[in-house]
Amino acid sequence: MKITRLVTPEDAPALAELLRVNREFLAPWEPVRSEDYFTTDGQHAVLEADLRQHEQASKLPHVILDDSGRVIGRITLNGIVRGPFQSCAMGYWVGAGHNGRGFATKAVREMVRVAFEELGLHRVQAETLLHNVRSQRVLERNGFVRYGMAPEYLHIAGRWQDHVMYQVVRSS
Repeated sequence: MKITRLVTPEDAPALAELLRVNREFLAPWEPVRSEDYFTTDGQHAVLEADLRQHEQASKLPHVILDDSGRVIGRITLNGIVRGPFQSCAMGYWVGAGHNGRGFATKAVREMVRVAFEELGLHRVQAETLLHNVRSQRVLERNGFVRYGMAPEYLHIAGRWQDHVMYQVVRSS
């Protein structure tokens, strides 16, 4: 069974419910979201926007699936840049009930494979909050190397926060 697949508009109800149930769990790691974000209509709008960017080849938005094929999170290759850069950034999350059970590690492994083997990219980067040790371990288990720290990099949980920078580069 696949661990990830491309999002579809039909994923909106499942994602809205997953986000509602995990709102407090995800809040320290996410931007502050509007109430609409946690509704089926809000998720439908997010997915439609993601799929438009996918059509333009600048984003690869996937859902993460459990062993029964149920949606348990999201993983996305963002900001796909071609030309001499051949790079993207990756973001992901898994609901609390599936956290720490290897799903994020497997999903990251699969998306790195897709980035390198299917998209022909050279580099995938990811960022974590300084204190997000679990996410750092997921990245390190998948060959990502820490290469720096970006001060006040993203507006997370209502404030600009520093992030550890990771990357994995395709072997030549």
